[in-house]
Amino acid sequence: MSTENHVAKVGIAIIGVGRIGLVHCEALTTRVPDAEVVAVADFIEEAATAAAKKYRIPLAFQDWKQVLQLPQVHGIVVCSPSDTHADIIVAAANAGKHIFCEKPIDYDLKRIDQALTAVERAGVIFQLGFQRRFDADFVRVREAVKSGEIGSPFMLHIVSRDPAPPPISYIKQSGGLFFDMMTHDFDMARFCMGSEIVQVTSLGANLVDPAIGEAGDIDCAIVSVKFANGCIGTIECCRKAAYGYDQRIEILGSKGSVRNDNHFPHTAVISDAQSVHRDCGLNFFMDRYKEAYAREMETFVRVIRNREKAPVGGIDGRIPVVLAYAALKSMKENRTVRVEQVDPKYFESARCKI
Repeated sequence: MSTENHVAKVGIAIIGVGRIGLVHCEALTTRVPDAEVVAVADFIEEAATAAAKKYRIPLAFQDWKQVLQLPQVHGIVVCSPSDTHADIIVAAANAGKHIFCEKPIDYDLKRIDQALTAVERAGVIFQLGFQRRFDADFVRVREAVKSGEIGSPFMLHIVSRDPAPPPISYIKQSGGLFFDMMTHDFDMARFCMGSEIVQVTSLGANLVDPAIGEAGDIDCAIVSVKFANGCIGTIECCRKAAYGYDQRIEILGSKGSVRNDNHFPHTAVISDAQSVHRDCGLNFFMDRYKEAYAREMETFVRVIRNREKAPVGGIDGRIPVVLAYAALKSMKENRTVRVEQVDPKYFESARCKI
């Protein structure tokens, strides 16, 4: 790995070419000139072959372990099913490959710690896939807080609503709304506020689809949070918004506020005698965050070339899972939960630069 700074391109292999895997395939092959996707792998062999053909990738495998044996692969992009992530991370670290992994690392804290220990021992780069950190609007919110532009922050509010619930088969293996969906919002809360969440109070309900409740999950949730710096906030998630993908954040401070609204296909507003209206916003995360995903891949390739520290590391993947457990505990026990009650190591692990 010592010759990486001298190679013409950084060799990348993508493991898992479902929806998000194909998004990364496109970004790496069309937007990142310093990268060369040399291989793809997928448990469904036809999916790997189709992706390789579409993006002119030389090698396609059904067994992901085969890409780790390729000397031309410097880094891997893990987009496989969630329950495979930890095993792939450990194997890739042991093979000396740098790792980008879509969230989650795992939903079991012991398995997360085992994976991160393997990364640390191997000395490889690890970057987690929280794409909103690379979105220009969310970055601007963070800057407005960090620079003091809106003064001392008081309150945060995050809205996160999907256009439609996922299939029940996905719900059953997703870990639940707090883990699958709200971990993104927990990450945005700590990223934009620049402070760790120390306690949560949550409410959950099954209002969108009874089948989701029968599968053991909720589809609507509101979580109140308190930060280490004394600020307070709310996060609301819902599996369905009839008008489309809804992703908003607002932070109120002593000198003003900063807000990030939804994105639309265009800026046209139609006014007539009956109404003033516009078309619905961008449909889902692949459209809304297309640019952020590309910047995410550009960053991963750059940190490999320059041997930099990844801006979103393993601890950033662990902390939202702890917060998800705290939110679940709060909902089930109908009380406020301090985060260290769920994980006594929380504040020790949270001592990182947000």
